[in-house]
Amino acid sequence: MAFRMPKLTKTIVPMMDRVLVQRIKPQEKTASGILIPEKAQETLNEGYVIAVGKGSVTKEGKVIPLELKEGDKVLLPPYGGSTVKVDSEEFLLFRDSEILAKVL
Repeated sequence: MAFRMPKLTKTIVPMMDRVLVQRIKPQEKTASGILIPEKAQETLNEGYVIAVGKGSVTKEGKVIPLELKEGDKVLLPPYGGSTVKVDSEEFLLFRDSEILAKVL
């Protein structure tokens, strides 16, 4: 499944060390075509980075850039993040340090 960047998120620019993530949606059908009820679908802890901030600033005023970039696939913590809704799309804002891992 190819990932497409949502166009609506260009209006949201994360500040400092924040990362805007879109959670990967769980499968709605089995391989044989049987529909999975919404209550039985598990929430996946993976997502795609949509936008990143400039980075955190040290006491000396030096900017430390983020390790993530747009399009990266990441592992998310089970809780946390701030929910942001744009039209019908739902996104999450995390600090860079809250992201668990980058999936290669």
